[in-house]
Amino acid sequence: MKKLIPIIVLVLMAVTTGAIAAETGSTGVVNVNTASADELQYLPRVGPALAGRILEFREANGPFEDVNELVAVKGIGETSLEKLRPFVAVNGQTTLAEKVKLPRTAATSAS
Repeated sequence: MKKLIPIIVLVLMAVTTGAIAAETGSTGVVNVNTASADELQYLPRVGPALAGRILEFREANGPFEDVNELVAVKGIGETSLEKLRPFVAVNGQTTLAEKVKLPRTAATSAS
């Protein structure tokens, strides 16, 4: 049973990631290792301040080796990372060309 839990978690993450990308209709990714502050702001819920913190972290610590390392940046937690995951990469070209706007959820609308 303990061996199944990581597999179940990975499957759920893959399904969630695909669903978020499908809901937005946006395609493409931002390479967090090469993106400018403007390109980082194409990501959902990333504004100038968070883009600056990502750049500062990258300059201080070197390139990200894995997307999961983004949680070390102040302002990005596990929940935020799951929303960013479909749109970020640590290698390859930045192909996202416009701001991703995630649909509002019932919980977000009510607050």
